[in-house]
Amino acid sequence: MLEIGSAVPDVVLEDTSGQVVRLSEFRGTGNVLIYFMRSTSCPVCNGHVKDLVGRAEELAAADVRVLVAVPEDRAEAKAWRAKRGVPFRVVTGKGGTPHEAFGLGKKLLQQSGSVLFDRDGVVRHAHAATMPTGAYDRKGIAKAVEGLAKVR
Repeated sequence: MLEIGSAVPDVVLEDTSGQVVRLSEFRGTGNVLIYFMRSTSCPVCNGHVKDLVGRAEELAAADVRVLVAVPEDRAEAKAWRAKRGVPFRVVTGKGGTPHEAFGLGKKLLQQSGSVLFDRDGVVRHAHAATMPTGAYDRKGIAKAVEGLAKVR
């Protein structure tokens, strides 16, 4: 997992419409929060996404774009996004899962977590967990988002 203060790697992902998503595209344009789901069938992870959807306006006001990363393939991710009505861009891997690109391996379960990086590509929050109940650090994300205003 990435360390706070490190540069976010230029990972290449793919969204549910098949468009390539390079993390370097976001440099200079805004802050990005990536939430890594254990799987689209995980009820705990779906609850975390629901919370993020409820906080969408707050995050947008802080100039934070949200990406939801899933380990499934594009077709499965697209169906899940449509069924759930997720307003965020949902990304999958391009040559591996997004999770692997960020060091979130599969131990007993697929690890999940979150990464927030600022407009300069600097990691401001990084959190990972094997159990999905501990993967969503709501308070840590909120504190990091507050800190973004101080960086400007």
